[in-house]
Amino acid sequence: MYTNPPLKLLFIINATAGKTKPDWDQTIRQYFNNKPHTIIIHHLKAPFTREQIQEQYKTHSPDSIISVGGDGTLKLVAESMLNSNVPVGVLPAGSANGMAKELGIGTNPEKALDIITQGNIKNIDLIRINNELCIHLSDIGFNAFVVKTFETFNKRGMWGYIKAAFKVLFRHRHMEVTIAGEKQAVRRNAAMVVLANATKYGTGAVINPNGKLDDGKFEIVVIKKIAFSEIIKMMITHKEFDPAKTELFTTSGVEVHSRHRVHFQVDGEYLGKIYSLQAECLPGVLPVIVP
Repeated sequence: MYTNPPLKLLFIINATAGKTKPDWDQTIRQYFNNKPHTIIIHHLKAPFTREQIQEQYKTHSPDSIISVGGDGTLKLVAESMLNSNVPVGVLPAGSANGMAKELGIGTNPEKALDIITQGNIKNIDLIRINNELCIHLSDIGFNAFVVKTFETFNKRGMWGYIKAAFKVLFRHRHMEVTIAGEKQAVRRNAAMVVLANATKYGTGAVINPNGKLDDGKFEIVVIKKIAFSEIIKMMITHKEFDPAKTELFTTSGVEVHSRHRVHFQVDGEYLGKIYSLQAECLPGVLPVIVP
């Protein structure tokens, strides 16, 4: 017998997310068929806007709002609900689902729905970067160039990303950057600079082993060169990085300036080329439903 109090849940579905296209309406309705909860399902319509989600929230006043998509969908939901104190749940439906993995939410729909109805609430930090909200990972340089290239491919998933990475490997240029944090400013030549709220990319590569989602800080990871030995550590062994190749700094705010314009991405969305970025941690602003 179900003992938890009935909930009103608003599901925001991005039907364009992911490699496979299951019938999310049917999956959700079937799960809740014999349960006392009230469900509302809304399919995002292009162009995807915060106002669209906010209107649904005002109309239905749900107890929780559920993102059905990938990191981009979750980012849009988080932006829409920022400072509302409404718990956000995740039903992973994207290609990589990096943030879902970070939160310990697997891709099995029934188990993810169990978490949504029976899980705990955890308030996590976000990062504001040049007026963009980052829930997961942002970077400039090599990986952002890969994201830009990946977006031009029809093939999604891991192999598409690997193909994009090889295409970019010999075309990207190193950056000359100044990184000014709370306590120090350093100059570096780097292949990429990561602003990490989370610990790993959707590929499983652990870029920030020190990361915590609720510590009021984020990490700056400076990849000085794309080295096979460091990639093995990120993907497989998870041993300590070689400081000659990879540096980590912890901060609650930073400014990064590049001598030349560099590729920039936030949570897997390519946002063009920039000369500089300003970032600050927003401590505990997003309540999420976790196992």
